Amino acid sequence: MATDGTDAYAGLDSLPPLVQHALTSARASGFPYSCRPEQGRLLHALAGGARVRIGETGTGLGVGLAWLASGAGPGVRLYSVERDPERARSAAEVFADRPDVRVLSGDWRRIEEYGPFDLLVLDGGGQGKVPGDAPADVERLLAPGGTVVVDDFTPATGWPPLHEGVPDLARLHWLEHPALRATELRLAPDLSTVVGTRLLV
Repeated sequence: MATDGTDAYAGLDSLPPLVQHALTSARASGFPYSCRPEQGRLLHALAGGARVRIGETGTGLGVGLAWLASGAGPGVRLYSVERDPERARSAAEVFADRPDVRVLSGDWRRIEEYGPFDLLVLDGGGQGKVPGDAPADVERLLAPGGTVVVDDFTPATGWPPLHEGVPDLARLHWLEHPALRATELRLAPDLSTVVGTRLLV
C-alpha cells in the first residue's frame, strides 16, 4: 500500500478503463493508498499468466485489483480481501458488472478459502512485515509454478537487505524461501517488490 499511490496517477493517460474507474472511486473517497502505477503495470503483466485463480490481500479501493482484472485472461477468477468493511463495499461496487471478480470483507486469511492461486498478491496481510502478521503459507496457497508478489519495499542497496539499519527479515523470508525461486524487482527509485515462483518439485 503506497502512501501516495492515488496521487501518483496524476497526469497519466491511457489507463485501462477498469483501472480508471477504480481510481475515480479512490479519489472520490479521499483514499490515498492505491497501488502505484509502476506496481499496477507489473500486476497487469503477471495476471496474463494466470490460468485459473488470482488472489489479493488488501483490496483498498480496488486499483490494484483493477490492474489484475484488466490483465487476466478469459475464465480466470479473481478474489480479493479487504479488512475495512466500507472499503470492501466501495471496491465491490467498482466490480459490480464483473462476475469473475469477488471482493471479500474480513481478515486477510479469508483468501485461504479460495486457493490455490496461480498468482497471489500480498498487500494487506500475509507479508510478514509487522509483528503479528505471519507470512502467508505459499506452499498451501500457491499452485505449483504459481507466483507470489510481495510489494512496497524500499529498494535494497546491499546484502543482506536492511530495514531501519537491521536485516530486513520479512524480505529475507521471501527471497530465501525454500519453496520459491524469488527475486527483488526495482520498479522505481523508491519502490521495489519481491516476486517468487513456487518450485514445481
